[in-house]
Amino acid sequence: MTEDVLVARDGPVMTITLNRPEKYNALTFAMYARVAELCDGEARDGTVRAIVVTGAGAKAFAAGTDIAQFRDFKTPGDGLDYEARVDQILSSIERCPIPMIAAIAGACTGGGAAIAACCDMRIATRDARYGFPIARTLGNCLSATSLQRLVGLMGAPRVVDLLFTSRLMGAEECLAAGLVTEIVDDHAALQARAQALAHQIAGYAPLTLSTTKELMRRIREAGPKIDDHDLVAKVYTSADFREGLDAFLAKRKPSWTGR
Repeated sequence: MTEDVLVARDGPVMTITLNRPEKYNALTFAMYARVAELCDGEARDGTVRAIVVTGAGAKAFAAGTDIAQFRDFKTPGDGLDYEARVDQILSSIERCPIPMIAAIAGACTGGGAAIAACCDMRIATRDARYGFPIARTLGNCLSATSLQRLVGLMGAPRVVDLLFTSRLMGAEECLAAGLVTEIVDDHAALQARAQALAHQIAGYAPLTLSTTKELMRRIREAGPKIDDHDLVAKVYTSADFREGLDAFLAKRKPSWTGR
């Protein structure tokens, strides 16, 4: 078990903490896998009735995938395998029958924003920022499955706006969009409110909640399946993606060519 993901229990409530605060809780493949493992295994032991997912410290829920994970990408299969792996992990979160609350403080971007989107409820601090700034950073893309999920949450125009402008939504805008249901003042208040909400939910009829969650998932998946392999492969083998990686690591502005 990696200590980059911490697990705590308080009666029927499990808390999963993404624990790399010095890296803004940027996600490694091992962290993604551990979250999926919890959703597929320990969370289903019959005693867990609600789950809180949060990030260590007040600066970030999770600031995307750790860029180091991309350094060796060279072939179309590298990008396809990455997106397939992430989609499988996000599916594990969505298919977990236990109600899940994302407690968001600070930055919630990229892979972190995708995990939060898969939770059933989201609450945030006033300084929370949410989005996918990949058009100005790495030059990669989201999978069709992730885009469908986001469109279901906040509508196509807002998703297009976020991705095309690479801006981050503030907490008040997230509340107005229905992405989060509550805003609290600070990190301490966030953790207290998340635990209180989780314990409240844990006291309700589990079959009602799990059935509602599964039906909501089926409604989201009722749309047509989109084949995105050609586009994902093109982006992850592009010169622009390599330039985005190099520029990010060198802390300079990327020079995009469209190739």
